[in-house]
Amino acid sequence: MLDALGLDESDTDVYRSVLERSSASADEIAAELGYTLPRVRSIFAKLEKLGLLARQGAESARVVASPPAMALRPLLLEHERGLTRAHEALAELSDAYRRTTDQRTAADVVDVVIGDDAVRQRFAQLQAAAEREVRALVLSDVALLTAEENVEEERALMRGVRYRVIVESAVLERPGFLQGARESAPVGEEIRVLATLPTRMVIADDTLALLPMRAQGEHGFGALLIHPSGLLDLVMAIFEEYWRAATQFLAPPETSTSAEVDRDLLKLLLLGLTDAAAAAQLGISVRTVQRRIAELMSRANVTTRIQLGAEAVRRSWV
Repeated sequence: MLDALGLDESDTDVYRSVLERSSASADEIAAELGYTLPRVRSIFAKLEKLGLLARQGAESARVVASPPAMALRPLLLEHERGLTRAHEALAELSDAYRRTTDQRTAADVVDVVIGDDAVRQRFAQLQAAAEREVRALVLSDVALLTAEENVEEERALMRGVRYRVIVESAVLERPGFLQGARESAPVGEEIRVLATLPTRMVIADDTLALLPMRAQGEHGFGALLIHPSGLLDLVMAIFEEYWRAATQFLAPPETSTSAEVDRDLLKLLLLGLTDAAAAAQLGISVRTVQRRIAELMSRANVTTRIQLGAEAVRRSWV
C-alpha cells in the first residue's frame, strides 16, 4: 500500500500494528505478525529512520507510532517532488533524443543488443514504457522468459495497455495456456493463432520494435532494437498482415459452462491440437474429450471430425 514511499508490505504491517497500540515492543509485534525477532528489529530501525516510529524513552525497548498525517506527509511530498524532477528530466531527455533522432543516419535506425540479460532488459523496458499497445509474435519454443516470468505484461495490462499477440499453434499445448488466455482476455489481451511464424517480434506503441538477431532454431541470443523509420513501418505492416491472416483463439464465452467447454474443445481441435493436448488445456481426461467429440458429431449429424469442423463453423459453434 505504501510501496511508492519505499515501504514494502512487511514495513506497512509493522507500522500498522504499532499504530493500533499505545506502544509496542519488538517481541510483541513479532508474536502478532509471525515474523522473526531480528526481522522486526530491522523494520523498527528502518521506520525510526523515516520518522514513522519513535522510542518511548531514550533507553526503552518500546516504540510508539508517529501520527500518519505528520509522519507520512513529508515522505509523500518528497516523493511528489522527486516525481516532478523526474518528469522534468524526462522531458529534457526526450527533447534531446528527438533532436538526435532527427539527425539519425541509416546506421542509427537499429541498435544492436547483445546478451541474454540485455535482451531481457530491453524486452521489459518496451512493455513498461508502452502507453497504448504492445504487439507480439510468439514462437513455440521459449526463448528468454516464460509467460509467468514476464511480470511487465501483467503490469501493462493493469494500467490499460492493449496486447495483440499472435502465437504458433504449438504454443497452445503449453500447460495452463488456455486458462491464462481466458484470464487475460477481459483486461485487454487478444490472442490469435497461426501454424508457424518466421520470428519473434515485440512492438511497443508505434515507437520501437525488438527482433532477434538470429534465425529460428539457432543458439545464442542478441536482438535488434528498431527506432522510428521506414524499417519500423515495414515491421508493423508485416505484423498487421499476420494479424489479419491469423485465427482468433478465444471468442466471447457462452453462458453455459458445458457450452463453453465444447466451444473451447472445438477451437483447439480446429487449431490442430491432439486429443491429449486439448484434454490437458481443458483440465479433463482424454476419454472425456473423445466422448464430447462423439456427442458433438451426433448433434451435427456427421461421421468424421473433418465434417464436424466444417459443421461447427457453419453453425457458429466456434
